[in-house]
Amino acid sequence: MWLLGLAITWVTFLAAQPPRQRQLPEALGKDVTQKVCGATCHGPEIVMGSGRTRDQWTAVVNAMVERGAKASEAELVQIADYLAKNLGPNMVAPPPLAQQRGPARTTGPGPLGAGAADSHIVDLAGADRGKTVYIAECITCHGNKARGGNSNLPENQQGADLVRSLVILHDRYGNTIGQFLAKGHPLQSGQPSASLTAAQVGDLAHFLHQKMLETLRGGPYSKVLNVLTGDAKAGAAYFNGAGRCNTCHSVKGDLAGVGKKYDPPTLQSKFLFPRTVGFGRPGSGQVTSKPVLVTVTQPNGEVLTGVLDKLDDFNVSLRDAQGEYRSFKRTASLKVIKNDPYAQHAALLDQYTDKNMHDIVAYLETLK
Repeated sequence: MWLLGLAITWVTFLAAQPPRQRQLPEALGKDVTQKVCGATCHGPEIVMGSGRTRDQWTAVVNAMVERGAKASEAELVQIADYLAKNLGPNMVAPPPLAQQRGPARTTGPGPLGAGAADSHIVDLAGADRGKTVYIAECITCHGNKARGGNSNLPENQQGADLVRSLVILHDRYGNTIGQFLAKGHPLQSGQPSASLTAAQVGDLAHFLHQKMLETLRGGPYSKVLNVLTGDAKAGAAYFNGAGRCNTCHSVKGDLAGVGKKYDPPTLQSKFLFPRTVGFGRPGSGQVTSKPVLVTVTQPNGEVLTGVLDKLDDFNVSLRDAQGEYRSFKRTASLKVIKNDPYAQHAALLDQYTDKNMHDIVAYLETLK
């Protein structure tokens, strides 16, 4: 009976809690985002807890597709645009620590009203200011990357790895960092750590959270670098020569204006992995890809062609021109021919050199 009583008490407690805001921002693209992302995978609080750039949201959507999300490429473009415009890296502006009162406010508001359990959303301007504080007061012991262990110092003076620090992990907008520094911690300037202002602590928190997230996500090392390092003339020669790209593509046909349609990183991604969802410059229009087709010839001679659904050693399934699902057990008398329009792109991945790839991107970028 005591278990039943405990359960009732817990349910009563939960019911008494104020409801958390779980609605995505009202804007163009909300409906398709909810349909594709929220129908079968997760609720809106997952994306509401993340502020990312457009490139970062594009990577998230690509990963979502790889995990089985079902949507047209037009819908995926809408989702990326919606997330980038409404859930960007600076979507949350937490109040200054000096304005916060009591434990309920020390974490700052989460995105769209979400509570303190949500991630610390890094303010990029604050992180830049925090970097100045870090260089002035912390870098000697904790290192350029906040990973600690400066071997030039005595072991007892080597700073901790702040990226792996529980103080940083648990921190929200400087609440635990501020408490730690208030107790006294040596600074490079010789000043007491408690002398740091609330604004400096908040900025330092943004910087340290940025370093932690960069480490988790590959760091600035994951940011798109300049990919236009090749020779456009050499790229044209490879396109029309050894690569035999011109046997399928035309610079005056399907590739006309492609250098204006996509930015260089997306251009490189689409050229190397054309099945990956690549989003062009804002306003560039929809991105489409060709489906994999399969032709099945049955023992009685009947031939059926459609969009491939699944193909393995035992079964093949497809959707015909009317959208009807058809499935067949693979036998010696069943003939199956798969037609992947991007098969040659996949084959070339084993043949390209780094120079070939960069030269081709440089050439495609000139096709304005």
